Amino acid sequence: MSSRPASATDATDTSKSPAPVALIWTALALVYLLWGSTYLGIRIAVESLPPLTSAAMRFAAAAGVLALVLRLRHGPGALRVPVRRVGAAALVGVLLLAGGNGLVVLAESGPPGSAVPSGVAALLVATVPLLVVVLRTAGGDRPRPWTFVGVALGFAGLVLLVLPRDGVDGVPLAGALTVVVAATSWSIGSYLSGRIRMPADPFVATVYEMVAGAVGLAAFAALRGELRDFAPAEVTGRSWAALAYLMVAGSLVAFTAYVWLLAHAPISLVSTYAYVNPVVAVALGALFVAEPVTAQVLLGGAVIVAGVAVVVSMERPRRTAPAAVSGTVVSPDGR
Repeated sequence: MSSRPASATDATDTSKSPAPVALIWTALALVYLLWGSTYLGIRIAVESLPPLTSAAMRFAAAAGVLALVLRLRHGPGALRVPVRRVGAAALVGVLLLAGGNGLVVLAESGPPGSAVPSGVAALLVATVPLLVVVLRTAGGDRPRPWTFVGVALGFAGLVLLVLPRDGVDGVPLAGALTVVVAATSWSIGSYLSGRIRMPADPFVATVYEMVAGAVGLAAFAALRGELRDFAPAEVTGRSWAALAYLMVAGSLVAFTAYVWLLAHAPISLVSTYAYVNPVVAVALGALFVAEPVTAQVLLGGAVIVAGVAVVVSMERPRRTAPAAVSGTVVSPDGR
């Protein structure tokens, strides 16, 4: 539910460092494919791992690796920031990772028939840019008229996606609502990250976000009894491999590529991950775990993606620290 989405400059921003076009597209492909694949990774990890426990392990490990890299590159003081900014990053981390990603993981877990397919979860999470527009409007911003058209279109697609149909098994309503709550939590975290004083270095901010998110997820896991019943010996190699993939590919490699892109590519191009990731997730879910791709999923998903595309193409908000997306990383994806 990494994560990620309210920062932008236009293609004429001269503050960006020039970079080879091939390198930009390589980094973009990493963000497209790796963040898009995290939903499938979650689906496989929770086959035998407790959902919230697995998410806590993922972000704790990623935070440790990133903190070590920062220390090696910048010395012992790399993570030293004012306590108030640590608290701000922790708040954002809880909203993005414990609330956003954690609820997506919960929605994808459970027995067949009650779990949300990974591709559908990605389509529902794609509403995050739409929810951020709603929050900006409530906060006094004045988005462009076409932005509201995109928001309305996206929410219409959401309704189409979860609307029950006679004689047809649709998306589990409880699970779908859980993902919508996750997307809302992610959106609030994204919105706040651009309006409170965060650590200046986005990688440092991400370490504190991941630590806070991991603590929050572990606490929720304990309340659900996951830690009491967790038996590592019963976890399959397939689930361990998926968790390792989420740690490395989703939380480290893709996020690093995303932060690099923010400094070297037009945000209008970088932001396309918001509507490419769901397409990747649906395709991978169908290909590797035989998730059904019904006409309802295709229609609702296409309308959601179209709405997000309109919003992304219309909006050019100011640049903020990419901590808002460290999710996605950590996107309530995965992210």
